[in-house]
Amino acid sequence: MLMKKIFSIVLSCWGICSFAQQIESFKTIFEDKISIRALELYDHKIWYSGTDSKFGYIDLRDHKNQKQIKLSDKNLQFRTLAQDKDSFYAINIVSPAYFFKIDKKDLKSQIIFTDTTKTAFYDALHFVNPQLAFTFSDSDPDNMLKLAEYRNGKWSMFKNNVKLNAGEAAFAASNTNIASSKNFLWIATGGKASRILRINLKNQNAEVFETPFVQGESAQGMYSIDFFEDQFGVAVGGDYTKQTENVNNIATSHDAGKTWKIQASGKNAGYTTCVKIKPGSKGKEIISVGDQHISYSSDFGKTWKKISDEKGLFVCSWVDDNSIIFAGNGRIMLMKLKF
Repeated sequence: MLMKKIFSIVLSCWGICSFAQQIESFKTIFEDKISIRALELYDHKIWYSGTDSKFGYIDLRDHKNQKQIKLSDKNLQFRTLAQDKDSFYAINIVSPAYFFKIDKKDLKSQIIFTDTTKTAFYDALHFVNPQLAFTFSDSDPDNMLKLAEYRNGKWSMFKNNVKLNAGEAAFAASNTNIASSKNFLWIATGGKASRILRINLKNQNAEVFETPFVQGESAQGMYSIDFFEDQFGVAVGGDYTKQTENVNNIATSHDAGKTWKIQASGKNAGYTTCVKIKPGSKGKEIISVGDQHISYSSDFGKTWKKISDEKGLFVCSWVDDNSIIFAGNGRIMLMKLKF
């Protein structure tokens, strides 16, 4: 009996310690008539792109220091944003898709590439390094993987033989269905099929891996992925039409995306649009956000705790070890955690 009590106490302490983080503060630092699904950090500022052609920043040292511009007189909807040393890049959804380059010094923009195909719909934009970026679009009627590559200052289509399944595409939910390491680029698909596409950056070889993720309907699948170095990856998602459903909507990989194991099925907060590994944690600490919740994992994605019921947030980004930026419908928020 004594041993059972000791064991029970040990388990209780482990449960408390495994989710030791607490919210120290959580406040809105920006409000506007806008929907934001893409964020970047640069020069102590959080940069965003969003609806109505809007692009801008909020200074994290002085929240009153803000600037917003319109990249176009057209009512473009942006769900992508990325950067290299000197510029930001953003692509609007739907056709024609304009590839904008924005100078970091004066914020002057120019269109450097245009995709006029009727099916153009770019879901995410990601820089592997300052000389190499990729962006993924819904496929043309032939269902071939449509991946654009930015190499040494020029955009071109990435040649490949990957064919997607009918009804397989991706979700432009948070600009995070693409991730990379030094050796690999991963793309998460969803819809009728939810798979991982992996490109070897050394030899350009493309592979496709099946996943046990929820899939089969147009709103189902992986919405966001993140990786620590080459081996550990985490994927989140679900079904945006049934946001409380929480079965087979979180998975992890320990072999560079080849195989995936479902985690916390039936034991999480449901539909999730963005996941980010805490820098320096090697994958152990992870934050995620969905339209109805913010959740946290302290054990490599095996278990999750809902830490906020805040609604209408779609994307997140770590600022430092205890600060996270969230953005979504009409606002940007800053959360500080205490460990």
